[in-house]
Amino acid sequence: MEASVVLKAVNISKSFPALRPKHDQLRAYFWNIFSLRAMKEERALSKQRFWALEDINFEVRKGHFFSIIGKNGAGKSTLLKIIAGIYEPDTGYIQTQGHIIPFLELGVGFNPQLTARENIYLNGIIMGMTKKEIDEKYEAILEFAELKEFEYVQLKNFSSGMQVRLAFAVASQAQGDIYLLDEVFAVGDISFQKKALKVIEGMIAQGKTFIYVGHNMETVRKYSTNVLYLKDHKVEGIGRNMIDKYISDMT
Repeated sequence: MEASVVLKAVNISKSFPALRPKHDQLRAYFWNIFSLRAMKEERALSKQRFWALEDINFEVRKGHFFSIIGKNGAGKSTLLKIIAGIYEPDTGYIQTQGHIIPFLELGVGFNPQLTARENIYLNGIIMGMTKKEIDEKYEAILEFAELKEFEYVQLKNFSSGMQVRLAFAVASQAQGDIYLLDEVFAVGDISFQKKALKVIEGMIAQGKTFIYVGHNMETVRKYSTNVLYLKDHKVEGIGRNMIDKYISDMT
């Protein structure tokens, strides 16, 4: 990769089993008891795949805010999870330079049986922080999340909003080179969204690299250096002009 390119996706494709509604599966089960042919057809159907992404190629340069847009089901979050290493692609590969911090599905890695304090250390380690780093940032994490009085409360007793605040506070303290954002501007209440946005804007000002998935075109237009438009699980186009094309396609 060129020195300025920090992430490169090459021929990425990803499929999942094409599941049918449960009532269809039940009907097929009873039908199969009496029909050898139906049993063969059922086996064939079980091998069918749904392609969430097909032959995706793009590059992200250092310091860019790279947005991925497209309607629901286009494959945006699937692509972000492949970049994060949560999913393995069926074909292709991702090349990266630097440490990736995922702000997606905030709270993944939390244990509801553990306290807020214990989950801060657990999630911080998952994010690549050392115990010493977590020790140094522990109070700042609690203060940002506004959860000091709940420090020793089990996470299962937290509201969803409290969990989101804690998860974002931990992720925002992790030092990385590439940050993955999945609708992160929409987390928590309005007050917390403003706090989260200030953190993100501060990182942008520092020249951090971002890959963002979202439906808010005002956010995409305001921050994006470049835009990838996914349509029908494929690359429709790359460039800031894709914002207007996407809006036009959706109206």
